[in-house]
Amino acid sequence: MCGITAYVGPRLCLPIVLDELKRLEYRGYDSAGVAAIEDGRVRVIKSVGKIKNLESLVDEANVQSTIGISHTRWATHGRPSTVNAHPHPDCKEEIAVVHNGIIENYMALKEWLISEGHRFRSETDTEVLAHLFEHFMKGNLEEAIREGLKKVHGSYAVAVVSSHFPEGIIVARKDSPLVVGVGEGEFYAASDIPALLPYTREVYLLEDGDMAVLTHDGVRLGRVNGSKVERSIYHVDWDLSAAEKGGYDHFMIKEIHEQPRTIRDTMRGRVTDDSKLNLSEIGLSAEQLNRFNRFYIVACGTAYHAGMVGKYFMEKHLRVPVEAALGSEFRYRDPIIDDKTLVIVVSQSGETADTLAALRDSKQKGATTLAVVNVVGSTIAREADHVLYTWAGPEICVASTKAYVTQLIALYLLGMHLATIKRTLSEPQIAEMVNAMRELPEKVEQHIAGQEEHIIEIARELCRHPAFFYLGRGMDWVTGMEGALKLKEIAYIYAEAFAAGELKHGPLALITGEVAVACVLTQSDLSDKMISNIKEVKAREGLILMVCREGDQNAASVADYMITIPSVTDAFMPVLAIIPLQLLAYYAAKELGCEIDQPRNLAKSVTVE
Repeated sequence: MCGITAYVGPRLCLPIVLDELKRLEYRGYDSAGVAAIEDGRVRVIKSVGKIKNLESLVDEANVQSTIGISHTRWATHGRPSTVNAHPHPDCKEEIAVVHNGIIENYMALKEWLISEGHRFRSETDTEVLAHLFEHFMKGNLEEAIREGLKKVHGSYAVAVVSSHFPEGIIVARKDSPLVVGVGEGEFYAASDIPALLPYTREVYLLEDGDMAVLTHDGVRLGRVNGSKVERSIYHVDWDLSAAEKGGYDHFMIKEIHEQPRTIRDTMRGRVTDDSKLNLSEIGLSAEQLNRFNRFYIVACGTAYHAGMVGKYFMEKHLRVPVEAALGSEFRYRDPIIDDKTLVIVVSQSGETADTLAALRDSKQKGATTLAVVNVVGSTIAREADHVLYTWAGPEICVASTKAYVTQLIALYLLGMHLATIKRTLSEPQIAEMVNAMRELPEKVEQHIAGQEEHIIEIARELCRHPAFFYLGRGMDWVTGMEGALKLKEIAYIYAEAFAAGELKHGPLALITGEVAVACVLTQSDLSDKMISNIKEVKAREGLILMVCREGDQNAASVADYMITIPSVTDAFMPVLAIIPLQLLAYYAAKELGCEIDQPRNLAKSVTVE
C-alpha cells in the first residue's frame, strides 16, 4: 500500500517525484505530499485527495530543489487529512519522513517521546519516526536513523530528507518494498519498479535491513545495523508501453485484452514442441519432489482463488493432499508442516505481507517453499527456496485480471510437472493436456472478440441490481468467487459466491426477483446437478445469467441472459470462464461511473497485515 518516490540529481526534483508518484497510483491512496531541500531547509507540501490537488500547490510554491521525496498515503492510523498526510516533520521541521508499513509499538514510542518534550501534530504512527530521528540527532543523520530504527517494531520502507544532510536522501526498508534506481548522474528510490521505468532500468532491489544513501555522487549501500553490504544491479527489461494505457479507457480493460499474450508468455519455454514440459527452472529434482507427501497453496485475495483452482487440479492428478489456505489465517492455525511438505505461495506483487509471513513461518518449520510470483526480484521471490515466475508483465489496475490467469497457467504447469515426476499421469495424458493448454490464447481472443459487445449490453441491463449471487460447482464455484470479487472491487455491488449444492442450506432464502444470479456451468460431470440448482433459483424468481460452453442447450433452456465461451477440457475451463466475469464487472463499473483502476479503500499490494 501507499507509494514512496525520491530523486537526487541535476534536475528540479518535484516534477520528477510527482511523475513517479502518478505511476504508483494503482497502489491506492487518499492523500499525497512532497518534501524537498531548498536553500538548506526542508519544504513540506501535502494535500488530501488526488495527486493533481498536490500538483497545484507545488506549482504555486515554485520550489527550486534537486533533492526531494514524495508519498501517497492510504490511511491506517488516523483518518485521511492534510495533517495526517506524509511527509511528517520533526518538532523543528529539520527532518521530513515518508513511510510505508506499520510501526506496531508506535503508541509506546509516542508516549516516551512526548515525555521527552516532543510535540506531535498528527494521529499517524509514521510521525514517531521523525521525532525518533530528531531525538537521536547528534550531528550525523545516518546514525540518528540507525538508532531510531533500532527502537521500531513493525514494518517500514522510509525515505528521509533533512537540513542536517542537504547533500541527499537516506532510505531504508524492513518488510515493505523499496528499490533504488541508478541513472546517468541522477538517482531514484521508489516502492515499485514501474515508477522508475521512464528514468532508468538499472535498480538495486533492497532487502530487509538494507539502508541506502543517495547523493549527487552516487548510491552507497549498507545495513541498518551499520554493517557493509553489496548488492548487484538488476536490469529491468519490461516494456514501458506495458505500463501505459495504450489507447484504452482504463488499465483494467487493457489488461483483460492482454491475457492471450500473457498466457503465451507464461507457457513460453515451458511447453516444448513435442508437447512435453520443461520446468527445470524451479530447481527441484525428481528425488526432492517425490519426497513431498503434503502440499499447501497459500495466497490472499485473487491469488487465493487461483490457488483453489490449483488445489482441485493437483489433488485430482497427484493423489496427495493439497490444501489451499488463506495467507492471513495460515500462521495462526499452526498448520501441520515438516520437511516432507511443499508450501507453494502465490502473489502477483511478491510483497503481500500475510503471504510473505506464511512463507517465512513455513521455512522455519522445515518446509520447502516455492513461490509463484509475477514481480522479479520481489521479497517473496528472493526468500522462497524456488521460484516460478508468471510473466504477466506490469499489472496496474488494482483489480487483478491478467495476473490471475497467468497464476492459473503456472499452477497447471506445476501440477502437470509434478504428475509427470510422480508418474500419476502418463506421457500421452500430459501431451493431451499440453495440447489443450496451447489452444487457450486463441480461444480467449475468440471469446473477447465475439462476446464483448454482448457483455456490454448485459452489464448495462444488470448493473442496477442491488445484489449478485454467483453459483457454481467444483472449479466453477471458484470461478464464481473470483467473479464476485471483481464486481465488489470495482462496481461496489454486493456480490457473493456460493457452492450451488449449498443453496438449500441458507442462501436460497435470499433469492428474490431483485437478485441477479450468475451461474457458471463448465464442468461437464456436474452439469445435471447444476441445472437442478438453477431451476430452484428460477422457481423463486431469481434472474439467471448463464456462463456456459457454446452449444449447451440444457443451460440455454434455463437462462434469462447467456454468455457462451469456447470449449476446452474441463480442467482448463476456469481460464476461459473468468474472462466474461471480468468484462461484466468492468462494464458494470463503467456504466455506474465508478473509479475502476483505483477503487476506493483498496490498494494493489497489501504490504501490511
